[in-house]
Amino acid sequence: MTAHEDPAAFAPELILLVGAVVALLTGSFVRQERQWSAQLVAAVALAGSLVAGATAGASGQTLYAGSYAIDAATFAARLIVPAAALLVLGLSAGRVRGSARESEFAVLVLLASLGTILLAGSTDLLLLAVAYLLASIPLYALAGWARDPAGAEGALKTYLFGVLLGIVMFLGIAVLFGLAGSTSYADLAQRLPGAPPAALALGAVAVFAGLLFKAGAVPVHFWVPDAVQGATTGAGAFLTTVPKIGALLALYRFVLVLPDDAINWRLLLALLAAASMTLGNLAAFRQDDPARLLAYSTISQVGYLLMVVVVADPVAGSAPLAALILYLAAYAAANLGAFAVIAARPGPSTLTDYRGLARQSPALAGVLVVSLLALVGTPPTGVFTGKLTVFAATWDGGWAWLVVIAAVNTVASLYYYLRWIAPAFARPDPATGPAAGPSVPGSPREALAWPARCVIAAAVTTGCLALLIGIVADGVLDIGSAAIKW
Repeated sequence: MTAHEDPAAFAPELILLVGAVVALLTGSFVRQERQWSAQLVAAVALAGSLVAGATAGASGQTLYAGSYAIDAATFAARLIVPAAALLVLGLSAGRVRGSARESEFAVLVLLASLGTILLAGSTDLLLLAVAYLLASIPLYALAGWARDPAGAEGALKTYLFGVLLGIVMFLGIAVLFGLAGSTSYADLAQRLPGAPPAALALGAVAVFAGLLFKAGAVPVHFWVPDAVQGATTGAGAFLTTVPKIGALLALYRFVLVLPDDAINWRLLLALLAAASMTLGNLAAFRQDDPARLLAYSTISQVGYLLMVVVVADPVAGSAPLAALILYLAAYAAANLGAFAVIAARPGPSTLTDYRGLARQSPALAGVLVVSLLALVGTPPTGVFTGKLTVFAATWDGGWAWLVVIAAVNTVASLYYYLRWIAPAFARPDPATGPAAGPSVPGSPREALAWPARCVIAAAVTTGCLALLIGIVADGVLDIGSAAIKW
């Protein structure tokens, strides 16, 4: 079914757009001490978009001359992205509240979320290009939102990489348009098999470059550690979570139009997946800054997620897509949980500074354990089930060597996550123990203001979600059971 003009089918995206405009106007006309109202508008818009997306379901429609699909991938993005952005607003409350740019943070989160959903649902290269810009430009501002030297460096690197790879991606789109005479995925699938292999490879690799930048994968990952370390905790959580959702779903959708017999794009993505998980883990081993550790962790996680894209096949069924959706949802909860612990305890800057956390704040220590073990892939968390389904789909697709590399990397990653967990359960240092150390949000001896309560609530929610997704994994897999549409 094709609906060229159906605003109701586009309701989740329209709610985000309207919410961004209202939040911007609200922030422009209220006094600084009432800027929280823009955050409230953003939270309402994200919740409304989430409800609208859940209500709409995966109808299989294509909108606006077939350039945007409402299928399983878009449905998943409509659920995961607003939920993740809501949690980001919650864990950012302690840092953002009272800032002169409080409303700008909310607007940037809304616009980047909108761009990410559009990226996931694009079935036309021109819309993919527009969605890339809409999803990228707010990230540059988010990375430098704190306006300090570290944030400026991270924002500049993100901007330079984003602009460069965006140009490369647009070049690839131009080449593919020249080969197929159309930018529609449906036309590309029919006409690209007869295209010259060299030109087809150039166009495909160039489009890969832009999407891999959004995902933070090797070899275009250099911006990730500096951007995450320089950004505020909330912005870092957003940068390492939300863009991946749109980029990987868009990449999955794009590779379905590429012919297997003309170029070996599967081997290229398999090598990039192996490089991402291995280099990300190796770099994370020696990190002592929690934010930087999570930055390299997110690079390694992209490697596992790319394994599903390697075996994407419209003929073989929807199992790889279902595995990708489950893994993305579980990863979002676990990664945001780890960042929420950092946000709830803003003082420490090294892993050893978390010594004694379990005695100071058992709830935060619990969230930390659940989140980090979930990132490893420990049962009964959602990432465990997601990783298991990803490995199974990759094995069934005939890429056993890639599964072996992923399994070795999974075991190895346990080392650097335990480096963070172990101090949290060690005895506090007598010199800086609970009695003498900084006050910890969530500890019984501190009366919490509402921004701190929001951070604690976000942390506990993410920890619960990391477990809950594993319990209801079958339901999440059902979301991806519908085939992807062009």
